[in-house]
Amino acid sequence: MEITSAPVTELNPVLVRLFKKRGFSPSEVQDMLSWNLKELPELTQMIDLEKSSERLMRAMAENEKIGVYGDYDVDGTTSCALLWHFFKMLGLEIYVLQPSRFVEGYGIHPSSVDMALEQGVKVLISVDCGISNTATADYAQEKGLDLIITDHHRDSASHIPRAYAVVNPSRRDEPVDSPLKALAGVGVAFALALQIKKDLANRGTEIPSLYPLLQFVAIGTISDLARMTPLNLRLTRHGLKQIPTTQYPGIRAFFAPEEMKATMIPSERISFHVGPHINSKGRLDHPDRALRLLIAQDFSETREHFSHLEVANRDRRMIQLEVFEEAKKEVVNSLSGDDLLINMLYRPHWHEGVIGIVASKLVETFEVPAIVFTDSEEEGIIKASARSAGELNIFELMEQCKDLFIKFGGHKAAAGLSMKKENFPAFKDKMNQLLRAIPRSLRTKAVGFDVEMGIEEVSAHLVKDLEKLEPFGPGHEKPVFIMKNAMIQSYRIMKDAHVRWTFSDKNNKKILIQGISFNYLGKWNEATPEELFALQAKAGLTIQFTLGINRFQGNETIQLMVNRLIPGQIY
Repeated sequence: MEITSAPVTELNPVLVRLFKKRGFSPSEVQDMLSWNLKELPELTQMIDLEKSSERLMRAMAENEKIGVYGDYDVDGTTSCALLWHFFKMLGLEIYVLQPSRFVEGYGIHPSSVDMALEQGVKVLISVDCGISNTATADYAQEKGLDLIITDHHRDSASHIPRAYAVVNPSRRDEPVDSPLKALAGVGVAFALALQIKKDLANRGTEIPSLYPLLQFVAIGTISDLARMTPLNLRLTRHGLKQIPTTQYPGIRAFFAPEEMKATMIPSERISFHVGPHINSKGRLDHPDRALRLLIAQDFSETREHFSHLEVANRDRRMIQLEVFEEAKKEVVNSLSGDDLLINMLYRPHWHEGVIGIVASKLVETFEVPAIVFTDSEEEGIIKASARSAGELNIFELMEQCKDLFIKFGGHKAAAGLSMKKENFPAFKDKMNQLLRAIPRSLRTKAVGFDVEMGIEEVSAHLVKDLEKLEPFGPGHEKPVFIMKNAMIQSYRIMKDAHVRWTFSDKNNKKILIQGISFNYLGKWNEATPEELFALQAKAGLTIQFTLGINRFQGNETIQLMVNRLIPGQIY
């Protein structure tokens, strides 16, 4: 089934109001809705891409062994899988390796170069890492290994690594306004494959279409929270569209047969199911199970790998909950009447694999940036994951403190670091000092909405048009609605954590609509269902929500995904 974008004039009136609120012109809306890959910016317009392709084609011609080294997160893992399948299309078996978060840590290291050399690798491609590893690039040069760095993170080291080639749209000498800067690491890996395909065609060798590889681009881009520019929107749309009919057994393993009947997999299914499962092994021990799943050649092979991911993801959730509850309690106990600038927390026993997720949940809960520290493997050294809030560029802010760090890297929304434990108080003071100089509106997560709507405007037509906006992500967030004059007609507690609601309008009780709030009970600073039920009699409720579809046993019903319920008519 061909999916095309609809003319702006045919969109639901609620979405017309949405685009007006977000300040989009009709042409910008059309560009955002477009599926046209022919109108994409030229993906191969990056420094050193042709040089990388030439070296890899020489390696293929001379039967030299090629290796790929990828980060342990979803972006790195999908990048490794994408290049593994690409070289498989060329009839080549490549060597793939990933580091352990707890042994080697983030980035590519001299030990990684040694491992590749032991396997007879002559050309090593890094994916989703390497731009800050200048010492490793020098080491590879000394050892005679041709290192091709492909990355997308900020180029913030003292100099560009002296590798054989460095492909990164965020290189300091790339155009400042390049649309390719939005690419995730897996998007850069895809561009490398595209360049090789183009160069092979120029030499008279045609290879199959790379279109199926966009499935890995979609999973990696969404999971890495890359900015959803028109470029990334089109690449991920075409990837998500292919998943229901995927030929990759490892991708199929993540979805139930019922889900594969859809025209396109929703981005939230990647964000909240596929991504966490791929990440789970790397968070708790070694990521190789996830990679082995994604490069599996038959369905029988996927069962064992996926079962390991399920167990790891279940364990990860339990550990994450324990750390988050402990961190949240610490924040609440330390709250005072002063402006909360940032949550910076350290506990030596917190599990390193979940501190990034805990930082994100702290931002979601307290609406300010968060940096969560724990002990590293090395005595006297602590590690941290940082997450931003609002428009704040957490990377640029922390860069002003990098004299305190041993390692540091990241981008606008997230960063990671390691430093001596003794530097923690100085770092905390410096960050608070820097944040005081930034307007509150730029450093806090806004509690707002896109469009106000009435209960009568919730319709299948609206939900269908919302699906045309997929996938959602930074820069193209899922629309948040509010509904005033709402009344809770009934509610039901589910699994001691979630609440299913039935709402009506205060002035029109004939229309009923279902809603759900996941993990609502015990939320910090939120009224209980009983309290809301009692308070609504005076002035009704204002509901903040997104719209979704509840699919159960072949049936589909519209439901509100309720974020907040506030007594009275706010906003």
